[in-house]
Amino acid sequence: MKRRLRLTQSADIERVRQYGKSFAHPLLVLVVLANQVGHTRVAVIAGRALGKAVKRNRAKRLIRAAISPYIEIIKPGWDLLLIARRPFAQADISSAKEILEILLARANLIINLDDTP
Repeated sequence: MKRRLRLTQSADIERVRQYGKSFAHPLLVLVVLANQVGHTRVAVIAGRALGKAVKRNRAKRLIRAAISPYIEIIKPGWDLLLIARRPFAQADISSAKEILEILLARANLIINLDDTP
């Protein structure tokens, strides 16, 4: 994921976590908050409940790979925080993409390609 698309500052992540609107799924939680940057930024979190470092890093890589195709069709101007839940350790890329599509649609963040001029 490109550097400008990453949400890296802990203060920004905490702001999204505290003031953002969350959309939950048994495997993943999406927290969204509008930003003033003008483009979408993404942060991925996998806590210790997921397992040791190898499992957490695998989960984060999987989430980043799953969100990559959707970056172009997400409405600009949003900060996204993706939090992996414990069962996500057994997920694969196809289920991760399905979950992300469901959560992004529920958050109304996907650009409707039929409305574009």
